[in-house]
Amino acid sequence: MKDLDVLKFSIGRFIPPVSSTAEARAEQIETLRRLPDRLRDAVYGLNDTQLDTPYRQGGWTLRQVVHHVADSHMNATVRFKLALTEDWPTVKTYDEAAWVKLADSRLPIAGSLVLIEALHGRWVALLGSLTGVDFQKGYTHPEMGRQDLGTALAHYAWHSRHHTAHIANLRARRGW
Repeated sequence: MKDLDVLKFSIGRFIPPVSSTAEARAEQIETLRRLPDRLRDAVYGLNDTQLDTPYRQGGWTLRQVVHHVADSHMNATVRFKLALTEDWPTVKTYDEAAWVKLADSRLPIAGSLVLIEALHGRWVALLGSLTGVDFQKGYTHPEMGRQDLGTALAHYAWHSRHHTAHIANLRARRGW
């Protein structure tokens, strides 16, 4: 991996699973359940100057990363609910890079941390109620094509670890 790729994808790029087993889904749901605490721990004690530091040159600030996780996982939860209640709906995309430039991404992170905690509480409860057949349902993403919920779950578990690692790795490099 190139140096920039290591900073961008320190846990590696997302690789869709070949299949979605009950055991793998349980681990992925546990990752989502634990994200609020892990994210809160990752940013614990950081001041505004530290939160406004990009995790890599040209990358988002830690503050933007936290707000992005809230935005992304809100969209994900809606996509899951659409997939469970409609027949392979086409979901709306959004410009993540443009969203992190909006004014609310400069707010204190406390609101997004609370939002992530509440959202993940509901999302994990929903995910825990699903059957193997439910995870075969899905949606069509205009850029990524058909996504079954088993693959989408794996992606958002990876996404949770991916962005938490951005924060932890910057802290380690800076000795924070």
